[in-house]
Amino acid sequence: MLSHYPSPLRARRRRLLGIIIAGLVIILSAVTISVAGTGTGDAAVRQRFWVNGCGMPTSPVDMWTRGGNYKTVIALDGMRATDDMSGWRHNTRIQNLANHGVNVIEPVGGMGSFYTNWDSRSKLNKIKYRYMWTCRLDTIVRELDARGLAVGKWGKYAIMGISMGGNSALIYAVNHRKRFSHAFSMSGYLNLSAPTMREGIRAALVDVGVEAGVGPFDADAMWGPPWSTRWLDNDPFIQAPRMKGMKLRIGASTGIWGAHDRQPVAAVKGTPLELLALAQTRAFEVSALRSGVAVSSDYPAQGTHDWGYWNDMVWRAKNSGWFRDR
Repeated sequence: MLSHYPSPLRARRRRLLGIIIAGLVIILSAVTISVAGTGTGDAAVRQRFWVNGCGMPTSPVDMWTRGGNYKTVIALDGMRATDDMSGWRHNTRIQNLANHGVNVIEPVGGMGSFYTNWDSRSKLNKIKYRYMWTCRLDTIVRELDARGLAVGKWGKYAIMGISMGGNSALIYAVNHRKRFSHAFSMSGYLNLSAPTMREGIRAALVDVGVEAGVGPFDADAMWGPPWSTRWLDNDPFIQAPRMKGMKLRIGASTGIWGAHDRQPVAAVKGTPLELLALAQTRAFEVSALRSGVAVSSDYPAQGTHDWGYWNDMVWRAKNSGWFRDR
């Protein structure tokens, strides 16, 4: 008759197997707790704060920050900036930089503004106040200071922008060198003194306002008539010699369709815009090098005037170590 009780050998095997399984459970539990703790406790935090003053309505600023990060970058939008969130947040994932050492700050708004103080209100459209975006950026910097985000070796910020914001990033940084060490233009218009450029800016401001339903922006309200010296003051090509000692980066592509061109209509529009940005960026680079100003560059073989390519440029800059202080 078979016994209903295990043999001593079989019992010892079962006890040994139970000990092994219990040990594995303990080990796996410890690993799981460690990974969860690392991923959750150290993750970047997204916050939104509001700034006012400068004669403009209150506007939001989104930020992604993490303790111990080595740099904070302000990301400026393009010509068609909206009032709900930055184009960077709409179209990219650069906020993930905050999990890799770089805090990301995204001001919201500024459509057609060039992030500058305008001479007067644009009377041709429905916006009833004068753009004062240099003042607004000053306010944002003070708010960041109050939050302890002037991190890094020098306690200075980085600033970057696309298209309209590329021009603005270089000009704002050079005019605020005590607070900014890095400036990055992607597909920016960096040679406003070139023939027909002022007329081109004038036409672009009309187009963006009409498309948004607010009516045309008047370029004369921004920097005055084409002969005003304010156009020179805001031209990176002219201001390049003043940028010596800053950490500069520029980028633009060829206008050739690539991986991010999934919408034919947008790609058709993006090709000539990017070709113009490439010519402008190259001209700025020549001006900078002639003035002894060091500049790093990113000229991919394919790409149009599109967020996907600007997202890639930001990550290439990060991976190259550009955001780090020297």
